[in-house]
Amino acid sequence: MNDNCDLTGTLLPDNQRITAFGRFMRNYSLDEYPQLLNVLKGDMSLIGPRPLLVKYLPLYNKYQSRRHEVRPGMTGWAAVNGRNALSWDEKFELDVWYVDNISFFLDVKILVLTFQKMLKREGINLVHNHINTPFNSKQDKI
Repeated sequence: MNDNCDLTGTLLPDNQRITAFGRFMRNYSLDEYPQLLNVLKGDMSLIGPRPLLVKYLPLYNKYQSRRHEVRPGMTGWAAVNGRNALSWDEKFELDVWYVDNISFFLDVKILVLTFQKMLKREGINLVHNHINTPFNSKQDKI
């Protein structure tokens, strides 16, 4: 992704800044592999709610914060149930559902679904020239 801005200095929307190489990496989830180092260090898990930007931390309400009761993961329940195509409310709902229902068998199911989604390239909004909108606590309903 590049840092192209409009005339006022505001960054252009993500779909106007992503490069062909970035689109390729994103379409095939190749940009996710460096996170394996975080898994090996113990900072992340293979399965868990996908980490979000640190700048969102003060925006979470009590319900949304529950996603932090487990270690973040490279893939998770929300990722296999819609990925970037989900609204923020849907992502938080699925993340909290995972926290409440975590189990070895659910993690295996998520891992299998992740590989299926990667092979089929499902749920990647870049195909439709759209990247998820930034989180804004005022837009959430939960």
